[in-house]
Amino acid sequence: MTRPVVGIISNSHLINDEYPAHAGGTMNSEAVSMVSGAIPLLIPADPRLMSIEELLDICDGFLLTGGRPNVHPEEYGEAATEAHGAFDRARDAITLPLVRACVARGQPVMGVCRGFQEVNVAMGGTLHPEIRDLPGRMNHRMPPDGTLEEKFELRHSVRFTRGGVFHRLMGAEEVVTNTLHGQGIKTPGARIVIDGTADDGTPEAIYVRDAPGFTLSVQWHPEWNAANDPVSRVLFTAFGKALADWRACGASSQLKSA
Repeated sequence: MTRPVVGIISNSHLINDEYPAHAGGTMNSEAVSMVSGAIPLLIPADPRLMSIEELLDICDGFLLTGGRPNVHPEEYGEAATEAHGAFDRARDAITLPLVRACVARGQPVMGVCRGFQEVNVAMGGTLHPEIRDLPGRMNHRMPPDGTLEEKFELRHSVRFTRGGVFHRLMGAEEVVTNTLHGQGIKTPGARIVIDGTADDGTPEAIYVRDAPGFTLSVQWHPEWNAANDPVSRVLFTAFGKALADWRACGASSQLKSA
């Protein structure tokens, strides 16, 4: 049996500030291939180029990656301000309906950083534009200077709900992660379960209640050093198992019911 295929949602990018491209971090593809055991397939985040139905047929699951642009606040009923930063409406138009379709079908989907926020917004939640401006919150943003190793170093702990999904998966009630985000969950969407938080109360781990498939998503970046970091490896391994299960059973069930 061939390996499952994971659609990795790309980000809009300009090469040399003028040539438009669809970009994806190498570490995302490496984590999917080397830890999840799947074939990474970079998906252009542009609804003009494909439909959600086509993506669901081609891919066994999806990784919603991080990205510099943020989900547009109109997607959760708020007006855009300077604090909301840059946007990528084409990516919004792909990821938000894709999340809802995956949840309904039981098709595996994992959100990372912006992807974590997309899962929340897709289910009706809202976002804070800038976490560090909230009373009592730490600065979760990526350090502006230093090497990649320094930017992705483990910086804070995440505590999971005792006996919850992440606690059982990790085999630990508390882990240490990196942190490279400005925005965060304000109100959780319908069926969104906040299963892990940072020391300052910022939501860091979620899943969709009663979803028939894998929906675990995290605010940190587990793709960094995924093969060696024990927290990242466990998460991508679980994602890989869900992908293999879908390829073996879930996809055929969808075809029979169609």
